[in-house]
Amino acid sequence: MLLRAIDRFFAHEASGGILLMLSALAALIVANSALQPVYDGVLNSYLSVTINGNGLEKPLILWINDGLMAVFFFLIGLELKRELLEGKLKNPRDVVLPGMAAVGGMAVPALVFLSLNWGGPAAGGWAIPAATDIAFALGVLALVGDRVPSSLKVFLLTLAILDDLGAIVIIALFYTANLQVEYLLMALVPLAAMIWRNQAGAHRMAPTLLLGVVLWVLVLKSGVHATLAGVVAAFCIPLTDKWNKSPLHALEHGLAPYVLFFIVPVFAFANAGVVLEGLSLADLMAPLPLGIAAGLVIGKQVGVFGLVYAMVKLGWAKLPTGANWAQIYGVACLAGIGFTMSLFIGSLSFDDPGLMNAVRLGVLCGSAVSAVLGYTALMLSSRPGTADEREAVAAAAE
Repeated sequence: MLLRAIDRFFAHEASGGILLMLSALAALIVANSALQPVYDGVLNSYLSVTINGNGLEKPLILWINDGLMAVFFFLIGLELKRELLEGKLKNPRDVVLPGMAAVGGMAVPALVFLSLNWGGPAAGGWAIPAATDIAFALGVLALVGDRVPSSLKVFLLTLAILDDLGAIVIIALFYTANLQVEYLLMALVPLAAMIWRNQAGAHRMAPTLLLGVVLWVLVLKSGVHATLAGVVAAFCIPLTDKWNKSPLHALEHGLAPYVLFFIVPVFAFANAGVVLEGLSLADLMAPLPLGIAAGLVIGKQVGVFGLVYAMVKLGWAKLPTGANWAQIYGVACLAGIGFTMSLFIGSLSFDDPGLMNAVRLGVLCGSAVSAVLGYTALMLSSRPGTADEREAVAAAAE
């Protein structure tokens, strides 16, 4: 019975989001208990991989944020390539509405944040509320069940994928420090080999993955954030090989459970530990956490819903089939669940522990409020068991 219940949990669409919430809750409990020194000590303990004194030596928290998250971005890269070649991003007409919503959902939160932090020491964190956590947002939407049409799920997924693409571009452009050109030039060697194997339709992926590890090390040494190596490596995985099989599909399906149920929860546990001792409402009202929370809650709603409303009213796009405006508002709220991506960008923005605690406070508060608002809006705007019927009627009417 227990094993069957566990299987049902992991098979549910919301399981990834629920596990993320539990990981964040565990981090909060540990960070505010007698185990807090152990928590900090383990995360700041150094791990080294060296040969004759040359190699990598980093705290565990950076191995998680630079190493494990490179695998997370590798999976995002695989999803992006698949969607571009054969999925939801293949037809430009299907991308227009969620694409503009993603643009609004990145630009307006950043402006909200800057309006509260302009000229201050925290202004460099402007990109933190621009992100959306795919697993968390889709997990909350899955809790609504069949009350919402499937087209709305496709809309949110496409919006979140494009949002992640925007986050990748932001990281590449704005989070590169102390650039070491010689390492970037050396990185071209494994990259060229990976591209050649992709063009040749190679079937065995082990050599490509080993080249990807070399690429990751060289990119990390160059000063460009190493997670970008994961995205680049993913685009070098063939969609079809010379035997007409799909290494990309195989890797994506094989890797997804490990990322969803291990890597992302570990990242959440390592980065969500807000120390609440001594905090008051005044701390939440400080420019940095307030800018993040307001960006996620208000900025995302205005950016996503506002752009969708404008596109539809101007006749440039149509609402997802079977969806209503209240449901679009609910999805706009869910886009404000920044969590994993927001915490990650926050870790790139600030090294100071005090500022990072403020980042965690803003991200957790903003994401929690967005999740509750989105879930409530979707539950109140939808009737149980009728979503597919409404979608079919709407499709027939078109």
